[in-house]
Amino acid sequence: MDQEKILEILKDYKNKSNKDIISALDFLYDDFNKTKDLIIKLTVHLDSTEFSHNKLLEEINNRIK
Repeated sequence: MDQEKILEILKDYKNKSNKDIISALDFLYDDFNKTKDLIIKLTVHLDSTEFSHNKLLEEINNRIK
């Protein structure tokens, strides 16, 4: 299901069939979980990058002193 179809269902959900609504729910559920997983992976990556940066920055600052 594409984004345009989802938007169409959301705009007029009162007049859409149960099949359309269930399809939209399935799509949104999957999209939500994929987005959530990506955010978690990106957060872990960002934390790791920050840790590595801070470790190297601390070392270079110690060497410069």
